[in-house]
Amino acid sequence: MFVSSKSTNNVMTMRRPKDKLIAGIDLHGNNLVIGVMNQDGKRMMHRKLDCQLEQVLDFLKPHKAQLQSMAVESTFNWYWLVDRLQAQGYSIDLANPAQIEQYSGIKHADDKHDAFHLAELQRLNILPKAHIYDAELRPVRDLLRRRTNLVHQRTALFLRFKSLYTRTMGQPMPLSQLKGMEPKEGKDLYEHPANQLIAQVQLEHIEALDRSISRIEKAVLGCARQIALYPRLLTLPGVGKILGMTITMEVGDIARFRTDGDFASYCRTVDSRRLSNGKQKGQNNPKCGNKYLSWAFVEAANFAKRSDENCRRWYDRKKAKTSTVLATKALACKLAKAAWHVMAKATDYDARRMFPELALKQP
Repeated sequence: MFVSSKSTNNVMTMRRPKDKLIAGIDLHGNNLVIGVMNQDGKRMMHRKLDCQLEQVLDFLKPHKAQLQSMAVESTFNWYWLVDRLQAQGYSIDLANPAQIEQYSGIKHADDKHDAFHLAELQRLNILPKAHIYDAELRPVRDLLRRRTNLVHQRTALFLRFKSLYTRTMGQPMPLSQLKGMEPKEGKDLYEHPANQLIAQVQLEHIEALDRSISRIEKAVLGCARQIALYPRLLTLPGVGKILGMTITMEVGDIARFRTDGDFASYCRTVDSRRLSNGKQKGQNNPKCGNKYLSWAFVEAANFAKRSDENCRRWYDRKKAKTSTVLATKALACKLAKAAWHVMAKATDYDARRMFPELALKQP
């Protein structure tokens, strides 16, 4: 009728669930280190592996049921690891290295300590997390980023061609004339064979870049048109096809930004100074955020202040009090906040929300 205390202890031991585990992965270009600890912070195991998915899965497989979550540092090559581990059913977070404070007071630190440090931050639920962009749209976003690189290369060729012409002929060449020039026409400009060759080669490269840029724009545009955010962004002043595609692809899920201020900060359009009692006490990281969105909204501000009457008036008033640069950045901030409302609330641009003074003038 009675069960001995020894038997009771055995039953309780058998039914006790296994400890949940947390893993941190310190990722490098050719290897990675996995550190695993339990919920009490006890280090259970670690292993250095090659950057091969099979090795990672073999190491994690015996502990898959116990693994509660994993943290991977957002390095340049995290795509393959995070995407494939998620596909295998693992819960994984991407750590933002720019916001992780390095541990101080430690004489020796290595990859193993880094891996366990990520796991510890994950265990304490204080890991600064980076957004894991949708795996299907990410290649399209990266394709659009490659377009930017090609545009920079084309611009450099334009400048070099114009510089050669000015040095040789003593007068500048209009950009409109250069853009419509054929490689043979460039060759005919010069008498020296070396100048003829470089002019022809540069124009051939410009033509090739034009074709590549056009192909990328066509491919990205076909994808952007299927996203509901894109046509609404085109209602913003200063936002055209290229800027609309850039904002659409860089934002991804607008729900990750709780307020328009959070989005404007991510777009690098807000001040990064730290103030105390009206005095500057330092500066936060001005590069924290998305540089492509920063470029897009500054470009939109430059177009808007020329093409939109309300933006031009607001910009002129701001410029009179500050400077051209600060006024442009301030207008970019207003456009970023307006873009958040357009995307988050699925509505078209309303100038009265961006410029409240317009609503006050209406009867």
